[in-house]
Amino acid sequence: MPHTLPPLPYDKAALEPYIDATTMEIHHGRHHNAYVTNLNNALAGNAALEALSVEALCKDLSAVPENIRTAVRNNGGGHWNHTFFWNIMAPNAGGAPSGALADAVSAAFGSFDAFKEAFAKAGVGRFGSGWAWLVKKDGKLAITSTPNQDNPLMDNSGTPILGLDVWEHAYYLKYQNKRPDYIAAWWNVVNWAAVADKFAA
Repeated sequence: MPHTLPPLPYDKAALEPYIDATTMEIHHGRHHNAYVTNLNNALAGNAALEALSVEALCKDLSAVPENIRTAVRNNGGGHWNHTFFWNIMAPNAGGAPSGALADAVSAAFGSFDAFKEAFAKAGVGRFGSGWAWLVKKDGKLAITSTPNQDNPLMDNSGTPILGLDVWEHAYYLKYQNKRPDYIAAWWNVVNWAAVADKFAA
């Protein structure tokens, strides 16, 4: 199988109390694992596509045959998005960015608090399931949102440096239908050092 489920970079209980261990176990072990399995099934028998990274697949969906394109979009997107998501969170994290990233946030949004408000609005305002993103494009930062398991790589709207999963499976066990409460708590686990690395790259 060309694609595999990456291990979590921390224990499933490490993001407590903000994201509970049971949610992490289900989210990673079942949801993310299903995207990997379904992506491999969709690509089976197509050696050229099997050889591509999931990022390459997301960036050029037009090269994927139409009969499997939706499956690759949904499951390849789900695999890439979740791998990204796990790695921009960490225990004992949160706070605010510093250095060049902090300067770019202030330049784009006026202040860190204004950025948080705009980003949360994108997450709360995403109807149904999807993601909120902070992207870098032409050296500047912008906030965007995508439905389902789409991501900014698919429409070239920028390079993601921060992403938030607002599918109900990401928060429903702990927060029920209170998505704003989940987003408010999530800031406590954002790994700004990892985001800064993505910004610098």
